Amino acid sequence: MSEVFATRRTRLRERCAAVGNAAALVSRPANVRYLCGETRPGAVLLLGPTEDVLLRPAARAAEPAPARPEDDLPVRELTEPHGDPAVAAADLAAAAGAARLAVEEHHLTVDRHRALRSAAPRLDLADLGCAVEQQRIVKDDDEIAALRIAAEIADQALGELLESILVGRTERHLALELERRLVDHGADGPTFATSVGTGPHSGRLGHLPTDRRVEEGDFLTVCLGAGYRGYRCEVGRTFVIGTSPADWQIELYDVVFAAQRAGREALAPGTAYREVDRASRQVLAAAGCDATLGARVGHGVGLENDEDPRLAPEAMGKLDARVPVTVEPGVHLPGRGGVRIDDTLVVRPEADGGPELLTITTKELLAL
Repeated sequence: MSEVFATRRTRLRERCAAVGNAAALVSRPANVRYLCGETRPGAVLLLGPTEDVLLRPAARAAEPAPARPEDDLPVRELTEPHGDPAVAAADLAAAAGAARLAVEEHHLTVDRHRALRSAAPRLDLADLGCAVEQQRIVKDDDEIAALRIAAEIADQALGELLESILVGRTERHLALELERRLVDHGADGPTFATSVGTGPHSGRLGHLPTDRRVEEGDFLTVCLGAGYRGYRCEVGRTFVIGTSPADWQIELYDVVFAAQRAGREALAPGTAYREVDRASRQVLAAAGCDATLGARVGHGVGLENDEDPRLAPEAMGKLDARVPVTVEPGVHLPGRGGVRIDDTLVVRPEADGGPELLTITTKELLAL
């Protein structure tokens, strides 16, 4: 992994040099992890004019000794309990002769930005912008392999739940059981609060589980995320409990399934982000069911739950190969319930078989 991290930092350094930045300070945790493998909270990475250095906050007395990152770059541990690694990095950059330091202004607080200026007044602070986030969009083989494993774990946990007795159990209990199963199968843990919605709660985006009990004839919607080695995927499915689905449930499910399929089929290198959203949205609109879709039909995933690209009507840009995204349309009918279907896929060219589906739990409308 050291070579992988070094290559990533080299790409970022070249991008910085092209706009006149001899040094860069990376403080956003996911970006620090992407560039050197460091996971300790508060750590920052300095891409210096002479060498790259990882700076960590002072360890608390009760904390175990921090492990070295997966990379082999130099590490500096702060000794002052309240010292700021970002300020220490600015001092290092100035001492190394840098005249200009690019920082992640979208991550720094105003107070922290002022502290940097005060600590190194001769440094010209520039905005690094979202350069690292943009670099993270296209994934390498190791990243996609981690996403595949995360997807397998999520599918496994969901499949086991569906084989158990569901009637009479609460949404909250089912969510907790899913999260336990994720960990049992090797996940870092759930990557967001598991959503379980039954009956009138089903199909609601981001529904937080309640003490409502599963009843026969309910729609049951489950959305969960699994992480593996920091990489995150998600899956969402809708089922019917205990009996054959009613006509209205079949009709609604068929509409959402068709919308989700249209979005998946639109995933190809060169396709505009907004066109993926439009493909799904048009199917729902034709059936008069687009009012509760939400602001977008999907988004990127990786070291964070919600990354670029945004598959939304106003999104600018086009898909590249090797970009993992979700396609997750849903419809909720107030008082009745609804349907959500959510998959994680990797964009691939048609010559390579088209989009690679990572989450493979059946999308058939099962009666459990």
